[in-house]
Amino acid sequence: MNKVRLIGLIPILLLVVGPVFANSVEPYVLGMPFLLFYILIAVLLTSVCMTVLYVLDPKNKEEMDS
Repeated sequence: MNKVRLIGLIPILLLVVGPVFANSVEPYVLGMPFLLFYILIAVLLTSVCMTVLYVLDPKNKEEMDS
């Protein structure tokens, strides 16, 4: 597997494994329970990871050059 594609595992781990450890109501962050805030941040980081993956993937550069 290409090392760049390992970046795609980060969102899966954030959204599947992370809530097991972040499952608490207290403390409140920005008026939201901690788990809701964690999921919000995980979704935003998913967008960042997918953007980085798209930019770094060499197959996308081949299509752009054509």
